[in-house]
Amino acid sequence: MSGRGPAYGLSAQVANKMAGKRDQALEADILKWIEAILGEKLPPGNFDDVLKDGVILCNLMNKMMPGCIQKINTSGGQFKMMENINRFQDAAKKWGVPEIDVFQTVDLWEKRNIAQVAQCLMALGRACYTHPEWNGPCLGPKPSEENKREFTEEQLRASEGMINLQYGTNKGANASGLNFGNTRHM
Repeated sequence: MSGRGPAYGLSAQVANKMAGKRDQALEADILKWIEAILGEKLPPGNFDDVLKDGVILCNLMNKMMPGCIQKINTSGGQFKMMENINRFQDAAKKWGVPEIDVFQTVDLWEKRNIAQVAQCLMALGRACYTHPEWNGPCLGPKPSEENKREFTEEQLRASEGMINLQYGTNKGANASGLNFGNTRHM
């Protein structure tokens, strides 16, 4: 983590819990999917180290939506590299990734929540299934399609006379034998 000391106490517990959410097999699948789209081998290293500067992510979006990211910073300070991540995030939202699935820049740059980065890339891969211009590889399970059903007015009214079983039944019910509280002594 850049510029941060070791974590102690609650901070260490939170960091350990975040690290426990990571799935190495999923991260490997995501890197293979990125390689398949880019058509080139990625540099060796961990998932977070390979993607940290955002260059590969920007190249990925440019392959998916040609010309969507005009400038990719390959050198410069940390803010230049963080701009790459921000550009990827904007392009992913345009592609159809829901806002809730997009990670924050520090999640990748400072390795705060790499599991969220993987979730964002999975959401990007799932959005490929429904994107009209995309015919390349997709990632993850295919989203379900709408299964709209039409009912006639007669079908909708058919259940109005029935008592739902969740309401219970009062067949044979009476109040005999019930005694609430203590009896009155005189």
